[in-house]
Amino acid sequence: MSGAILRSVLQALAVLLLMTVIVFFGLHMIGNPVDTLIGPDVDQVDRLRIIKELGFDQPIWRQYLAFLNGALHGNLGNSFVYNEPAIKLIFQRLPATLELAFAALILAVLIGIPLGLLAGLFPENVFSRMIMTGSILGFSLPTFWIGLMLIMAFSVSLGWLPSGGRGETAGLFGVQWSWLTVDGLRHLILPALNLSLFKISLVIRLTRANVREVLPMDFVKFARAKGLAPLRVVLMYVLRNTLIPLVTILGLEFGSTIAFAVVTESIFAWPGSGKLILDSINALDRPVIVTYMMVIVCLFVTLNLIVDVLYKLLDPRVRVEAEVAA
Repeated sequence: MSGAILRSVLQALAVLLLMTVIVFFGLHMIGNPVDTLIGPDVDQVDRLRIIKELGFDQPIWRQYLAFLNGALHGNLGNSFVYNEPAIKLIFQRLPATLELAFAALILAVLIGIPLGLLAGLFPENVFSRMIMTGSILGFSLPTFWIGLMLIMAFSVSLGWLPSGGRGETAGLFGVQWSWLTVDGLRHLILPALNLSLFKISLVIRLTRANVREVLPMDFVKFARAKGLAPLRVVLMYVLRNTLIPLVTILGLEFGSTIAFAVVTESIFAWPGSGKLILDSINALDRPVIVTYMMVIVCLFVTLNLIVDVLYKLLDPRVRVEAEVAA
């Protein structure tokens, strides 16, 4: 296990380094942030002074080496727009994004697994066919359109839920959370539902496919032959073995949910890191963009480690193979 963790850490460092090179030089090729930060009425003397203060008078490779040197000492640079440490800005907004992603993942599990299990156990049922048709719609409809329709239906027409913002929050462990207040929960429902629809469809189809694969296996037939109750067979034998591949997928999907929550956060004015990165891209705020990408890469690596451990706990065959290889 320790060897696998060490390999993952080394791979993560290599990915981090490669990512910083791509993002750093890619942003340099896209445009000059000075054109965005400085208005046209600024004279040439002030313009040159600001360029020198930001370090843009240096060659790009020297700027990159200066960034790496600062990163090794825990300094990822200050935002060009906010004039604050980039890592501070990210961690100020990240809890809101994590809360939204967790809520979306919980909805995907609570809705997707029961519906997928039902569709797998009774594939010819009319309701099961409706479930699978609905999952196709969940894959096909764009997120921004669904978000706008949710706002039109539940906020504008019915007036049941707020259309944007995070609402009232409460502190826990030094962090502000929306789910701790009734008003915050009301603000969380629509963006979480919008973000979860694609995940719900994915979980439904994966669960159904895994159920259809597990049902004909010998251990399920043996459990039925022993006279176990059908509900116990489904919960103890079918569902448990169905969850093994789902853990891997959901772990990786949680990372992608955080990384790609930017559309939902923009539509519902959710003050998370996704909205911050979108504003930073528009302003070519390089420190914030690079720092955000580094945080996301570290998050994916951590999730991969957690998924590997859970996979070994859920599937004894993986533990046996690892012991034999050792």
